[in-house]
Amino acid sequence: MDNMPDWVRGFPGAVTVSDSQHRIVYMNDKAAATFEADGGRKLIGGSLMACHNERSKAIIDRLLAEGGVNVYTIEKKGQKKLIHQSAWRDEAGAVAGLIELSLVLPAELPHFVRG
Repeated sequence: MDNMPDWVRGFPGAVTVSDSQHRIVYMNDKAAATFEADGGRKLIGGSLMACHNERSKAIIDRLLAEGGVNVYTIEKKGQKKLIHQSAWRDEAGAVAGLIELSLVLPAELPHFVRG
């Protein structure tokens, strides 16, 4: 997956992509920096399952089996983040893996209702 567009590489949110066998196949610059203490880009080719607890592993397996999304927020090292995990599909429509976006949220986040 080294053929990702330049905008993905330099995107300010962390982008991590796996295949359907739990293997990490892509990390953009922000993801590599975020996980530097765990190996950064050396994680590519490794398993998502190596760094998740049992609850998270079950969610990963469900997303790979059924598709869909898992979205939540966390706070880590004083930063609030939005985590968006989504199945991605191949050209035939089969689930081919997962994409995780991790975006730092401002402390005060405006919310607008538009209709």
